[in-house]
Amino acid sequence: MSRPRPALSRTAFVISQVKKHQQAVVGFLEANRINFEEVDITMLEDQRLWMYQNIPQKKHPEKGNPLPPQIFNGDDYCGDYEDFFQSKETNTVSSFLRLSSQPSVKDYES
Repeated sequence: MSRPRPALSRTAFVISQVKKHQQAVVGFLEANRINFEEVDITMLEDQRLWMYQNIPQKKHPEKGNPLPPQIFNGDDYCGDYEDFFQSKETNTVSSFLRLSSQPSVKDYES
């Protein structure tokens, strides 16, 4: 006999991953003294809609909406967590974030 699985298990996993990704991005930015503004789209409907409308269509999943973190420099879309992670791996974070000057980057492990 199979055991019932809670319906929230997938949702809880996704929420956990989103939080880990957000913490990794914020932690990196703080550790490297890169100024940023964190926007909580769960509380601001207009910000959530703006974000969804300003993410390129090719970055939208087949179903649902793109998950946070989504990274912008002003109105300029930089990318999602996977893009951010790749920029860390290739040491191209400044270019990814479209920063005008190279920040003093310390070694950082997420």
